[in-house]
Amino acid sequence: MAMSRTSASPPPSGGWDRIGAMLLGGPTGYGFMVLYAAITSALLLGNNRTSLFTDIVFIFFLLFALLVYRAKVVLPFKLLMGVLTFGVVLPYFGTLNPFYIDVATQAGIYVALALGLNVVVGFAGLLDLGFVAFYAVGAYLWAIVSTPQITNIFPSLGPVPAGWFYVFILLGLVVGGGFGVLLGLPVLRLRGDYLAIVTLGLGEVIRVLAVNLDKPVNITNGAQGIKDIERPPIPFEAALLEATGLDQNALYQLFFYFLVLLLVLITVFVVRRLKVSRIGRAWTAIREDETAAIAQGIPLVRMKLLAFAVGSSFAGAMGVVFAAKQLFINPPTFDLLRSISILSMVILGGLGNIPGVVLGAILVTLLNLMILPRVATVLRQMQDSGVPIPEAFDPTQYQRLLFGLLLIVMMIFRPEGILPEDRRRQELHEDEPEIVDEGGDGKEVQASA
Repeated sequence: MAMSRTSASPPPSGGWDRIGAMLLGGPTGYGFMVLYAAITSALLLGNNRTSLFTDIVFIFFLLFALLVYRAKVVLPFKLLMGVLTFGVVLPYFGTLNPFYIDVATQAGIYVALALGLNVVVGFAGLLDLGFVAFYAVGAYLWAIVSTPQITNIFPSLGPVPAGWFYVFILLGLVVGGGFGVLLGLPVLRLRGDYLAIVTLGLGEVIRVLAVNLDKPVNITNGAQGIKDIERPPIPFEAALLEATGLDQNALYQLFFYFLVLLLVLITVFVVRRLKVSRIGRAWTAIREDETAAIAQGIPLVRMKLLAFAVGSSFAGAMGVVFAAKQLFINPPTFDLLRSISILSMVILGGLGNIPGVVLGAILVTLLNLMILPRVATVLRQMQDSGVPIPEAFDPTQYQRLLFGLLLIVMMIFRPEGILPEDRRRQELHEDEPEIVDEGGDGKEVQASA
C-alpha cells in the first residue's frame, strides 16, 4: 500500500503542540490571551516590590509578547492587547518600580542585537563572534560627538546639539553597516571555525583600539571611558512632567523604554520581510550549501557582505541608544563575553527563527540581570540564616557557572533551541520515526524500516 507524508514538517501530534494550537487559535485563543494578560498584569501591579516572586511574574508578563506574535487571531486584536500590556500596564508598573522598566529596556536592546546577529548566523550561516564590535562603534559614535571629546579630535568643533541624537540613530545604522562590510571583506573565503576565529579577533581589535586610542590623539579617552554623554531632548518634556507628576529621571526611563520598543518593532518587521524575500532565500541557500548556491547563480560575495552589513547596522543603531541611556561607556562594556552572550541568545531561542530569537534574548537578559543575581541573594540569605551551606561557597561568584550549566542542559535535551526553525528541527531529528498516513484516512502510523 502506498504511503505518503502528511506534511513537510511534523504534525502537531505532540502534547505541547496540541495544547499550543488549541490555546493560540480560534475562539479559545482570544479568551486565553485576555485571561493571561489580566492575571499577569494583576499580579505584577499587586506586587511592585523587588523580589523573586515579582521577578518570576515579570518574566511571564514579558513572554506575553511571544503569545501575541504567535497567536492565530486577527491583527487588530493583537495590536489592542500589545498596546494595553506593553504600552499601558508595563510603563505604569515602571513608575512604581523603576528597576523593572530598566530591565525591560535592556531586554529590548538585546532583542534588537540578537535579531541582527540572527541575520548573520541564523539566515546566512556565518558564525560571527565579534558582533559586539558594531555595538561599540555605535556607542562611541554618539559618545564622542555629543561630549567635549570631539574637541580633542577636531579643535574647531564642539559637541553637537542634543537634538541630533535622532539623526545619529540613522548614522549609527550606516556606520555600523559600513564596519560590517569592512569585517566581511577579509573573511569572504572562510567558513566554520576559521570564520569564528577571525571574527573573534576582529571584535577584540575594536575593543583594544577603544582602550588605546587615547594617544597621540585622545579619541576614545582610553580605559577611563567617556562620561557625561548627552541625553536626547524629549518632545513636550515640560508638559509631560506636569501631566504625569514624574521627575526627569523617571520620564527619561519611560522615554528610552518606548524608543527601544519602537526600534525593536521596526527591527522585527525588517528582519521578517528580509527572511521571506529573495535576499533571505539567497542567504538560506548559502547557509545550506555554498557550492550549490553559486551553481544557482547566487552572487556569494554580495550576499555575504549584505548579511554582515544588515546585521551590524542594527547593532550600530542600538549602540547609539545605549550610550545615550547609560551616559557613560568604557571598553569593558564591549568585551568578548558580551558577544558570546548575544550568540547564546540566538542559539538558545532557535537559530534562524525570529520568535525564538526574541524569546532567547529576553530569557538570557533576564537570567543575567535579574534571576541569577536574585538566586545568589536568596542563597546568601539562607547561608546567613543558618542553612548548612558551606562557607567557602559564595553564591555571588557562581552566577556564570549556573548560567553555563543551564546552557549545557538546554543543548543536551533541546539542541535545536526553544522555538526552532522547522528546517533545523528536521535536521536534528532525522533519526526519529517518520509519521505517515496510510490510505489517506487520517490515521497516522510510524513508517517501518
